[in-house]
Amino acid sequence: MELSLHLNSSCSSSSSPASSLHHSCERGQRVFVRPFNRPWATHNEYRFSLKQPIQRYSRKYGLAHETICSSRKQSYPTQSSLYHEEDLSTTRNYRACNERRKLPRDVAVRSELAGTGSTAASYPLSEIWLNSKVRGILFYAVTTCAAIVLFVPMLLQHPFVLVFDRYRRKSHYLIAKLWASLTVAPLVKIEYEGLENFPSADAPAIYVSNHQSFLDIYTLLTLGRSFKFISKTSIFLYPIIGWAMFLLGAIPLKRLDSRSQLVCLKQCMALVKKGASVFFFPEGTRSKDGKLGPFKKGAFTVAAKTGVPVIPITLIGTGDIMPVGMEGTLNPGSVKVIIHPPIVGDNSDALCNEARNIIAQGLISQS
Repeated sequence: MELSLHLNSSCSSSSSPASSLHHSCERGQRVFVRPFNRPWATHNEYRFSLKQPIQRYSRKYGLAHETICSSRKQSYPTQSSLYHEEDLSTTRNYRACNERRKLPRDVAVRSELAGTGSTAASYPLSEIWLNSKVRGILFYAVTTCAAIVLFVPMLLQHPFVLVFDRYRRKSHYLIAKLWASLTVAPLVKIEYEGLENFPSADAPAIYVSNHQSFLDIYTLLTLGRSFKFISKTSIFLYPIIGWAMFLLGAIPLKRLDSRSQLVCLKQCMALVKKGASVFFFPEGTRSKDGKLGPFKKGAFTVAAKTGVPVIPITLIGTGDIMPVGMEGTLNPGSVKVIIHPPIVGDNSDALCNEARNIIAQGLISQS
């Protein structure tokens, strides 16, 4: 038997010895041709023999062969169209393209920017992380040793403090300043701006600041001002540190308890009226991304009702040195503390908005 295909513009079949294999099809139509032993192909009455029988490919696929009618005029049938070489060649082309896109395992890619940075920028990330962990361990080792040593004189002088300076407790805060300075100074550089904006040491005030890190408390204690912190009740259970906060007169607070919040505000107002200063973090918690969050009005309500000034403070850099959730590490860097001029008013909403704008402007100016 012989195969006869006549591929012209109309794809009509021509005469051949095997008339049963002639097909009439439209351009682009798929035609199934049965396998046979000695294939022949004719075009315009010229006949030529194919080199390999289609029977071999029929065994491979197990199905009748599929031939696609050509869309070109006067084109000779090719062996690839009969043997499915078009599909196979397409598959090989895709595979070759994918192989060209892959890089060998032994190829090292070097950035063109490798030589443009500083020497420190070429350190591996693992080395930087290790240095931060070592600094963190050193930080907590120093603060623990200093707290143990300094807690003894604080405890011994506490009875006299309760008698002569029950509300301000200046001598306790001098020890706290020494403890914070011994801990932070060897590892972190602190820069102060606007110290002249502080009121006199005996004048009560409300201090507010942004909150980025656990390092904020140490940084604020280095200022040497005797203001009462508001702290979670669980902090007072920590050995040495919690006990020292109790001796300093820190105000306990249960965050999710509205009754505890009301008691805390009343206690703050009573302390301010008796000449003590109170420190608030109006955001309520530490910022995870370094952005300034919304302010709560508790601190500004106390200031508006007591008539004391509000001292806004901007802390810059603490969140980068000791990020939230990574209190065990201490990255290299410096901290800047900006003390802004005091603001006074009897409207808690206006005080809240003004203080937040001032602190936000301080963050923007240093970014």
